[in-house]
Amino acid sequence: MKIRKSAFLMVMALIGLLFAGLVYALTDNLRSDLEEFDQIAAVVNSNYMEDVNTPNLIKAGINGMLSVLDPYSNYLEPKQYSALMEDTQGQFEGLGIEISVKEGWLTVISPLEDTPAERMGIQAGDRIVKIEGVSTRGITEEGAVSKLRGKKGTVVHITVEREGIDQPMEYTIERDVISLKSVPYYGMAADGIGYIRLNRFSDTSSDELKKAVEKLQQNRIKGLILDLRGNPGGLLTEAVNVTGVFLEPDKLVVAIKGKAKLQNKDFYSSDQPLFPRLPLAVLVDGGSASGSEIVAGAIQDWDRGVIIGDTTFGKGLVQTIFNLEDGAGLKLTTAKYYTPSGRCIQKPEDLKNSTNDTLVSALPDSIVSDSLKIKHKFYTKDGRVVYGEGGITPDVFVPNQDLSPLEYNLLAKLTFFDFAVHYTALHPNLPKDFVVDEKMLSEFLQFVKTKGFSYQTSSELELEKLKGAVKGEGRSEAVSQKIKELEDLIKAEKENDYQKSEAYIKSDIKENILVKLYGQSAKYEGVWFKDHPQILKAIQILSRPQEYKTLLSVK
Repeated sequence: MKIRKSAFLMVMALIGLLFAGLVYALTDNLRSDLEEFDQIAAVVNSNYMEDVNTPNLIKAGINGMLSVLDPYSNYLEPKQYSALMEDTQGQFEGLGIEISVKEGWLTVISPLEDTPAERMGIQAGDRIVKIEGVSTRGITEEGAVSKLRGKKGTVVHITVEREGIDQPMEYTIERDVISLKSVPYYGMAADGIGYIRLNRFSDTSSDELKKAVEKLQQNRIKGLILDLRGNPGGLLTEAVNVTGVFLEPDKLVVAIKGKAKLQNKDFYSSDQPLFPRLPLAVLVDGGSASGSEIVAGAIQDWDRGVIIGDTTFGKGLVQTIFNLEDGAGLKLTTAKYYTPSGRCIQKPEDLKNSTNDTLVSALPDSIVSDSLKIKHKFYTKDGRVVYGEGGITPDVFVPNQDLSPLEYNLLAKLTFFDFAVHYTALHPNLPKDFVVDEKMLSEFLQFVKTKGFSYQTSSELELEKLKGAVKGEGRSEAVSQKIKELEDLIKAEKENDYQKSEAYIKSDIKENILVKLYGQSAKYEGVWFKDHPQILKAIQILSRPQEYKTLLSVK
């Protein structure tokens, strides 16, 4: 198979030249490099010992080129590009279910609110055993999505098995447009304290936020919690619009600076804010990135609210999405963003080809962080010191607790979810205010044993390495015996792990049962507002005006 030289030149030129929708003339150096790349590809195709897969060769070249840039510049296969567009547009066409493959079978994790699947009675834990009469045994999640999604108005036939019901159930469900909510929940976290969970920045985010704020204001709230924990970002324009809900007009929200002047742009709040002066707490953590950091950074720099939680992810780069002719896409980093005080939030270690930014390096004041990386001082509107390079540092640190090996494995293997499906099949009428008592906890522990759940601690993993080394070195039987004694001791102490994690286990049991019986919104009032330390801290601060004022004052 021969590689068409023109095709190679076209692909490589397109990838190399796209920038903000414009194609610039080739420089002599770039033209020479492209010719060399094309020449090597032609030699490989003609002389390699076996036939070469041309599309794979081209994609390998593209991916190799992008790999020397930054972690966020990527070539997107058509399916990846389509999924990304759906996520940012906040909708797709299908049934409205979150799915996973468990034990080889397609399983419903959760039906989305007000979707065809929910209206037809599909439940969390349902096992979809057939789609259009064909078994789903061994199906992949990607394969299932392609079969379940489709144009609005078309139908799909599925066969469902549900724990507690002997016979499979047949469903004929008409597909519809499924909206992905940016605000999955809003409500009252405490007396006078409103709460809004914002989990993405898509086309509808600011509109959803405004509606939530307006509804909460009917309760005459005296403070608001905006929860951005785990929010990975999304559309830049929506991050700006969300910030504008809290800032007066004409306040700088974020500045974009790239290599080309066309990329440089300042974004300001525009409309009249719905929540301009009342106390505000913004929750963030290590999963808060990009758009979340724009919002948190602007709120902090304008001294508009208190940032609570843990240091954010540190993604201060702007990606532009380019649509390629074959349905694929190019996600290319084209600029950095800066908060109103001039901070670039990007973690330097995440940039493969990064240099010190002139805006940052010109500043005289600096401190050495715990990781011995230089962090520079910046100042909020009222003169509070904040730091750049490495995420948004909260005003009040309330970090997430690290999970123990037991807790991590129980969560990762969906053990709480499985127990909720099992337990609610036996107890379908549990009230919302149920308590995870010792009897329920005992049933959970028995369920875990029945399922054959197992996990390894860090000490056990290290011991396995030691056993291998001892065997390889031919050590004496006495050494092996000592290792065996240590194994037995660790195993005995593991029995206490469940007791040490009892509070965490009870909390997750309750959350999963509430979601199974009453939907996703039930977990907030039933668990989050009672157990999450970041929310509890925010409630405390917003309920104490003097403490809130002190946190925003210059020390």
